[in-house]
Amino acid sequence: MLQDQDRIFTNLYGMHDRTLKGAQARGHWDGTAGIIEKGRDWIIQQVKDSGLRGRGGAGFPTGLKWSFMPKESDGRPAYLVINADESEPATCKDREIMRHDPHTLIEGALIASFAMNAHASYIYIRGEYIREKEALQNAIDEAYDAGMLGKNACGSGWDFDLYLHHGAGAYICGEETALLESLEGRKGMPRMKPPFPAGAGLYGCPTTVNNVESIAVVPTILRRGPDWFSSFGRPNNHGTKLMALTGHVNNPCVFEEAMSMPVREIIERHGGGIRGGWDNLKAIIPGGASCPVLPKDALEDAIMDFDWMRENKSSFGTGCMIVMDQNTDVVKAIWRLAKFFKHESCGQCTPCREGTGWMMRVMDRLVTGDAEPEEIDMLLDVTKQVEGHTICALGDAAAWPIQGLIRHFREEIEDRIKAKRTGRMGAMAAE
Repeated sequence: MLQDQDRIFTNLYGMHDRTLKGAQARGHWDGTAGIIEKGRDWIIQQVKDSGLRGRGGAGFPTGLKWSFMPKESDGRPAYLVINADESEPATCKDREIMRHDPHTLIEGALIASFAMNAHASYIYIRGEYIREKEALQNAIDEAYDAGMLGKNACGSGWDFDLYLHHGAGAYICGEETALLESLEGRKGMPRMKPPFPAGAGLYGCPTTVNNVESIAVVPTILRRGPDWFSSFGRPNNHGTKLMALTGHVNNPCVFEEAMSMPVREIIERHGGGIRGGWDNLKAIIPGGASCPVLPKDALEDAIMDFDWMRENKSSFGTGCMIVMDQNTDVVKAIWRLAKFFKHESCGQCTPCREGTGWMMRVMDRLVTGDAEPEEIDMLLDVTKQVEGHTICALGDAAAWPIQGLIRHFREEIEDRIKAKRTGRMGAMAAE
């Protein structure tokens, strides 16, 4: 259990003052110039030593990502782009940072941009986040007025500008290269890699794209030291993390917790337990809609971190869990996700453009029981043809929930088909 003194986001619930004055009273913007004075290499090494992994879902080591940026400029400017698109269903953690603790992000943007030799940073915020955009823009304006941003930011000798860009509400713009396309004013469609953004990103210049939380935790890590941060969680899964619980828990919430806590402990301590008790649990989706579903029998000793979820054929993702109790029609729940991914596919890659629609149409029939039993394996086969054959991970995101459903709930699908054939739809309720 994380102690209060170890929380990075001290105003997660908006109980305190979110202005610059309030942020400073809680220890932010403390000695920022001194941190910058220690130099780029020191900052990047500290972030590497802390074991911080990207908080947007992929979990790539943050310090390593920063070190890919060119050490010496070839005349092109460098950019830090902060991904505040957060369109993953059930994921609402970055929103709380921008709404209630925006100065953590702004200070992090300054330090991270300095570490990557970038004089400008862009925050790309999700189209639906209207109030969050206002809160963040107010905080940026305050920071400019106080000399924390702009020329000689914080008295550090580093000139830095921070811009807020409002998207139009497309899920695909959460993918880093589609985000860059959108930021440049084009339709959000992922780019082929290579070149990677560190070589040619925004406007063809060296760019790093990071998640909001990945950037917002950096100042605190540098102030308190990498050993403090890496003392939480298991090896390779270090630090504290914003997580969320949604669905059939008694107390849906967003909270900050140490990595590698047991799933059951998280649900019972923060979520107030499953509606109707632990035995009423049916399944969870661990970290946003694109993670494969895990049934109750796989969760007795489950640990909430990157490695455990990967070893158990799921994904930690954003750490925002969807909890489903025994009343859930899990086939229909996965169908709803299939519909979402079909709607959000940008259509650039044939396997995803055609495959997401194809998977959704088979799911349509599985939900009602109108399919043939052999269609279950045919659907699984199609998910394998989509997964790994697209430019970005949306194809994988559409395939994984369905694979998880077939892996763990095949009997439920088969029972539904049988019940429909024998005209006994009541058999589903009796199983």
